[in-house]
Amino acid sequence: MTATCLMNTYQPLPLSFVKGLGTRLWDHTGREYLDAVAGVAVTNVGHSHPKVVAAISEQAGLLLHTSNLYSIDWQQRLAQKLTRLSGMDRAFFNNSGAEANETALKLARLYGWQKGVEQPLVVVMANAFHGRTLGTLSASDGPAVRLSYQALPGDFIKVPFGDLDAVRRAHQRYGQRIVAMLLEPIQGESGVQLPPPGYLQALRMLCDQRGWLLMLDEIQTGIGRTGQWFAFQHEGIVPDVMTLAKGLGNGIPIGACLARGKAAQLFTPGSHGSTFGGNPLACRVGCTVLDIIEEQGLLANAQRQGDRLLARLRVELSDHPQVLEIRGQGLMIGIELTRPVRDLTLIAAREHGLLINVTRGKTIRLLPPLMLDEREVDMIVRGVCRALGEVEQVQARPAHERLPA
Repeated sequence: MTATCLMNTYQPLPLSFVKGLGTRLWDHTGREYLDAVAGVAVTNVGHSHPKVVAAISEQAGLLLHTSNLYSIDWQQRLAQKLTRLSGMDRAFFNNSGAEANETALKLARLYGWQKGVEQPLVVVMANAFHGRTLGTLSASDGPAVRLSYQALPGDFIKVPFGDLDAVRRAHQRYGQRIVAMLLEPIQGESGVQLPPPGYLQALRMLCDQRGWLLMLDEIQTGIGRTGQWFAFQHEGIVPDVMTLAKGLGNGIPIGACLARGKAAQLFTPGSHGSTFGGNPLACRVGCTVLDIIEEQGLLANAQRQGDRLLARLRVELSDHPQVLEIRGQGLMIGIELTRPVRDLTLIAAREHGLLINVTRGKTIRLLPPLMLDEREVDMIVRGVCRALGEVEQVQARPAHERLPA
């Protein structure tokens, strides 16, 4: 079926799925695929988990929406769980990661005004991705993300990711106008870029010294993806503001912005809101997802299988001429190639039943569900290696003989 009635915003592969269970998806012909993307780090507890299905079914028959004019019990429960797990004080719920980051940027602006800064600035990172609203686009980077949106709102200072000296130079130049920093603990969309060890600890110290808010975008790294509940926990720090989405709802739209200390006290009634944010269905699913991760020990499994996947890939691809670097944390792994490759995701899917993603043109990004087992790790390694071998053969053919769209 052609997508002639849809706006031209995506370039989907010629694949469509009708069923999912655990780490697997099936198309309309009944063919099975191993999902190593998980909806871009969304289905952390797998497709159609029976407890998630039961929670959705029961809650849909009870109550979907009342609005935030009234107290919502499941919203309170989810906030309590998230603050307990993260060390934060309060939560605000909305519908997506971009909205969660908009909430964080609003807190930064309010924080600056409270300090008497009329035009507050936020330090952000080169090659970051925080969303596609006008505000989060301003905080993001990369020509493919920003496109022709040149005049964007917001006041941001962009520095290289992982460069502490660049942050110090920004302070020397802009002084008291800087009120916050916003960054991903691991940059996902730019190719699973990890900071040097101790980077987050150093930023935490700088923010404490300067009176800045440390705001972490954990939309892709959070909810167990890296082997801890949140990526900042690998360095033993706690941010002032944290944003979540993706894996929190396992496919049900939900976003969250958590804050602690002064940042948690900035909003007052009427200063922020969301019609659908924190509805009973989304929050009950969020609670269920957190329970599943705890009950099934998925944090430890993500770390264990992620270590295995990373090690196997490094061994099998050590001599591959197209592989530049393999890096990752937990089940968030990037394979950076020497140049962009066409048709790789399609070859992996069609020839090997493996769903992968290529981001920023030349980095294979692997984000499988957290219940991945050793056999499936081996399947991913085998599929990636074979697909990389075959893509060269396909690209060497005349254009009319390549894979059809």
